[in-house]
Amino acid sequence: MPLPTQLKNSLCLPLIAAPMFLISSPELALACCKAGVVGSFPALNQRSSEDFEQWLVQMNTELTNWKAAHPDNVTAPYAVNLVVHRTNPRWQADLELCVKHQVPIVITSLGAASQVVEAVHSYGGLVFHDVTNQKHARKAAEAGVDGIIAVAAGAGGHAGTINPFVLVHEIREVFDGTILLAGGLSHGEDVLAAQAMGADLAYMGTRFINTEESEADDAYRNMIIEAVSGDIIHTPAVSGVPASFMRQSLEAAGFDMDKLNQAGDVNYGEKLKPMDEEAKAWKTVWSAGQGVSQIKDVPSVEALVKRLSDEYRQARSQLG
Repeated sequence: MPLPTQLKNSLCLPLIAAPMFLISSPELALACCKAGVVGSFPALNQRSSEDFEQWLVQMNTELTNWKAAHPDNVTAPYAVNLVVHRTNPRWQADLELCVKHQVPIVITSLGAASQVVEAVHSYGGLVFHDVTNQKHARKAAEAGVDGIIAVAAGAGGHAGTINPFVLVHEIREVFDGTILLAGGLSHGEDVLAAQAMGADLAYMGTRFINTEESEADDAYRNMIIEAVSGDIIHTPAVSGVPASFMRQSLEAAGFDMDKLNQAGDVNYGEKLKPMDEEAKAWKTVWSAGQGVSQIKDVPSVEALVKRLSDEYRQARSQLG
């Protein structure tokens, strides 16, 4: 599937830096956009809609000035994540602000609402929705979204458990729009592999936690450097719905690891917690994907994107 018109000629690499709860901010998003990949942040990373609006003003102002000063550079658009769920009383107010400031891409989670699609399409924006299975992909397609993010096994955050090969194909069976793949991607060749299996864009989160511009503290970054894929535990214990967290942070927070490691459902949570409760939990229990095993440093976003681009080109050349 070709990229949407809004993204053609505006990316140096087919990549979105995923919006990460408590981690992504305008500083990280702007660095990504200036480097030529889509930067993003959750609206809920600000405490109020009023503060969220200030971030939108900052994004639009700084990117407009950057483009004027660097007309020959590839500057990517930015994206905002909205949690469209009853536990988030702000989402409609935040959506109105996205329309007011014409956010280029709105990424929806936990609910694919045609109301969001209609509002964002009114000014020419795009709506991408993240899913973990074909059932939710079908609902997103019915809502009219422009893109579906396949959150496969190995992803950080509210991740799925389906193999990426299978998930991408199952989504393509019910959706003919843009597909993005998330789950364990850390290198440029991973971006090319995502395209080879049928995705149009790669969706990379954990790798961008360990950048100079992220909001993660040094202890979080060091834990990622020391962790391996086997340290990632997929559990509903923290958020109320299944998500991926580093074993070391779960142990430090006092979770019973014997129960978390049992096969089958863990009776720690059955539904998403209110946003204020979840925010408190995620401050001390740190999420990451299985790609931690490939992360050994904390570069600037500019240096990281250059590295990813070089790896991507080298992989294409080797295949050619």
